[in-house]
Amino acid sequence: MKQRVKKLLALAIATTTAMGILVGCGSTSADSASAENEDIEDSSAAAETGGSETAEDTDSDAGSDVTVRIGTMDLVNGDLIARYEELYEQELGVDVEIINFDSGSSVNTALAAGSIDISELGSSPTALGISNGLEYEVIWIGDVIGSAETLVATEESGITSVEDLAGRTVATPFASTAHYSLLNALTLAGLSETDVTVLDMQPDDIYAAWLRGDIDAAYVWYPVLSELQETGVNITDSAQLADQGVITADLVVARTEFAEQYPEIVENYIKVQIQANEVLLDDPETAAAEIASVLEITEEDAADQITQFVYLRGEEQADYLNDYIADALKATADFLVEQQSITSAPDLETFVNSINTSYLEAALAE
Repeated sequence: MKQRVKKLLALAIATTTAMGILVGCGSTSADSASAENEDIEDSSAAAETGGSETAEDTDSDAGSDVTVRIGTMDLVNGDLIARYEELYEQELGVDVEIINFDSGSSVNTALAAGSIDISELGSSPTALGISNGLEYEVIWIGDVIGSAETLVATEESGITSVEDLAGRTVATPFASTAHYSLLNALTLAGLSETDVTVLDMQPDDIYAAWLRGDIDAAYVWYPVLSELQETGVNITDSAQLADQGVITADLVVARTEFAEQYPEIVENYIKVQIQANEVLLDDPETAAAEIASVLEITEEDAADQITQFVYLRGEEQADYLNDYIADALKATADFLVEQQSITSAPDLETFVNSINTSYLEAALAE
């Protein structure tokens, strides 16, 4: 599995970096991304003036008066195992608050405001956050995304291929890994975003629009994906795109200020992820039962979803973080510039410096 993921990541970097021929987004995409960037900038300013008071008012040593605020998107990875087994509460040594988000853009806004400390989010919003100067560090790879993110079309649309999307309406959450995958899928099919009406919608809104018949297709993730698949047709997915060099992943980031003040908490968080991934890799039946309980889905559905991701053991993480993720994030940021989602991308060194494996190394050393 290690060689498989390395091959995919290396291919993704080479392919995505070479995609400079992409046509930029229309005004709808640019305006939406601009509004999101303004939200992040406003939240960053608020954090500078008042968002860090909690961290500054507590002692540097983690104690019972400290609460770590963990963001989750209910992604099918070790976070769900940790929540079911209450590993955060048992291992972090402090009070824990779990805060749920629908998209990576919402996670970025919360991190910019200092209202959460650690969170999972997709590689595309991570690249966007770093490009916007958010002070956080990538500390863990939650998963490499496969068919868990899929482009689905309504049966009524008659769409059977990506090429058939020309002139149709497709919804996806902008600045997400699904959005990134959709735009790459269009490009690989010889289409530009101007050939398709692409709408920015959150997952729940996508489902409502699907039921109303307002959209012809959507690129999205679970649990909304499973609802669409009940009446829709799968067109392509992130596993198929990975074979063509377009890799997406779910990452975990920690606010730099919080991590520097409470390194033991971050280290213990990593220990929890290592333990949770061992359940996913060594005992998938137990993992499916626990994930099903958290997401309130069937164990059969949970077991199927587990097969749609690639999970890494703790000892595999450092190699991928150091050797591939910075390049992948840089390539994603360059792609976002081509799509006019951001005006410019930082240099590679900025992304290299945004990856911190020290907490992982400390966790593995014990």
